[in-house]
Amino acid sequence: MTDIPPLPETLQFTADGLIPAIAQQFDTGEVLMMAWMNKNSLAETLATGRICYWSRSRRSLWRKGDTSGHIQKLIELRYDCDADSILVLVDQSGAACHEGTRSCFTRRLEIDGSISEAETAYPTKIDESARQ
Repeated sequence: MTDIPPLPETLQFTADGLIPAIAQQFDTGEVLMMAWMNKNSLAETLATGRICYWSRSRRSLWRKGDTSGHIQKLIELRYDCDADSILVLVDQSGAACHEGTRSCFTRRLEIDGSISEAETAYPTKIDESARQ
């Protein structure tokens, strides 16, 4: 790995040393996925410009796209006001989800409790009468 850039000391990692990271397509705003980062994956992401997460199941660094070819290039990285979540603005090539869809957020929970599938993570137009 290349030199590790300094990380803000204000970032709040869990007791396991992790922080949630939401990946969002930089130019469309589409929410693509949620994964975890640790200090090493975050540092590698900043140093290389390619998104690297921490795989909890494999207990190792996970460079997005190493096996699928669907890499995420870092455009910008932000963190929230509590410093306990990261927003990673990316340029996603291909599918972000391991199920082969563009986004992991395609299951829509309906008001009646049923589940439907959406093609993308873009919200459908909401009927104003349904908000009341």
